[in-house]
Amino acid sequence: MSIPPLYLLSGLGADERLFRFLQLRHPNPIVIRWIKPFPNESLPAYSRRILAQITVDSEPPVLVGLSFGGMVAQEIAKLLPVKKVILLSSLADTSDLYWYYRLGGTLQLQKWLPFGLAKGWTGPGAWLFGAKTKEEKKIFEAIIRDTDIGFLRWALSAILRWRHKALPNEVVIIHGDKDKILPVPQYPEVYLFKGGEHLIVMSHAAEVSRIINQFLG
Repeated sequence: MSIPPLYLLSGLGADERLFRFLQLRHPNPIVIRWIKPFPNESLPAYSRRILAQITVDSEPPVLVGLSFGGMVAQEIAKLLPVKKVILLSSLADTSDLYWYYRLGGTLQLQKWLPFGLAKGWTGPGAWLFGAKTKEEKKIFEAIIRDTDIGFLRWALSAILRWRHKALPNEVVIIHGDKDKILPVPQYPEVYLFKGGEHLIVMSHAAEVSRIINQFLG
């Protein structure tokens, strides 16, 4: 049995560092690189441009999307055949988004909140995302320092405007039941990690890897 192409889409402003603990049975996983968005660009339009990084081969790919990357992965899956979309700590139904995110969007908070302060004070962010061990905090802090604030503001606005509801058989959902960033998707079959927070890709890397490997043939 051949192994399908594997593409990894990281979180908002993040990169391949969040996937470093995964042990995937694949010879060549490819990490999608975030590109500069156009002003007021929608998530579907942005995802259409990301599509240029995916080679359309004879075999449909597996897309693994973490948080924001899972949202982009679901939009990409509308544009080309895929074998499976695997969501890590992501959103499968935009109506599940917490009410206070909607309120913040109505007030346009994402456009003026001082996100730059988080670069020098990463403690609250580490707690919010669930980075607990020394190594997890080190990686999280490095990513926060490297995050482009303009990209962050655009992405938050795009997420708040996004409307999507995945069918149960369209996605594989992996989530932590203590995630403070995104709610547990209300779907009949969810791989739910007890005590897991938003960064289960690191804290529960072995278990997450086993689930993903099931879909790699």
